[in-house]
Amino acid sequence: MTSPWIASLIAIFVWWFSTGAILVAVRRADRLGSHGMTTFMGLPLLAVGVWAVAASLHDASVFGVYVGFAGALAIWGWIELAFLAGVITGPMRDDCPPGLAGRDRFFRAFSTVAYHELALTIGLWGLVIASDGAENRIALAIYLVLFIARILAKLNLYYGVPRINTEFVPLRLNHLKSYFRRGPVTLAFPAAITILTTLLAVCAERLWTAGADVTVAGYALLTAMAGLALLEHWLMVVPLPDAKLWRWMLPPQKTMSKEER
Repeated sequence: MTSPWIASLIAIFVWWFSTGAILVAVRRADRLGSHGMTTFMGLPLLAVGVWAVAASLHDASVFGVYVGFAGALAIWGWIELAFLAGVITGPMRDDCPPGLAGRDRFFRAFSTVAYHELALTIGLWGLVIASDGAENRIALAIYLVLFIARILAKLNLYYGVPRINTEFVPLRLNHLKSYFRRGPVTLAFPAAITILTTLLAVCAERLWTAGADVTVAGYALLTAMAGLALLEHWLMVVPLPDAKLWRWMLPPQKTMSKEER
């Protein structure tokens, strides 16, 4: 698995499969009302992720790179599962009042995801501390790419983009739709594209000049993840049916009253 093409394909497949698995789990939780239990049952994923990251830190081999990559995604995946299940979100669970704007809208929107942002930040700092002096810091690098992309995506959904796919928004997060803004792009979009394109270019350049197999594998994974992050942002403006990637595997969604959230 030292080929950059194989590493990139692995990253793309894991991204697609893990996203689908989380969506299926959350959709099932919506239908059964088992959001807390779903998050609890996912704790082994978090534990395996922490173990994998710890095991990879001083394993400067190709295998160690893949273990660190998997560990970072497992940690990230559990936090996303907890968020989409409505367990780790924020203190605000109500819709955005009509006409709310400016700082009031921003802080109200932030309060809908504040605990989630805190969890992601704790995960990042945990990896920063654990990776200090480590031979293999791929887990930190992968998590950081995901972290940057997520922050930029949330800002663009808040400030406005032409295309917003709300099909997969879970029932317990239905109120978040009222904080999205569908419209012309703002300065947040070119800023995000510039940041992610630069990140992709840096990773690709390091991959191109990499010599050792372990370096090739690491930067191939990072390049693929940076490319996916950039693609996800372009899909906010380019009308492509990206939802079809996962729609076929999901059970029908039930409705939920406001009292059930």
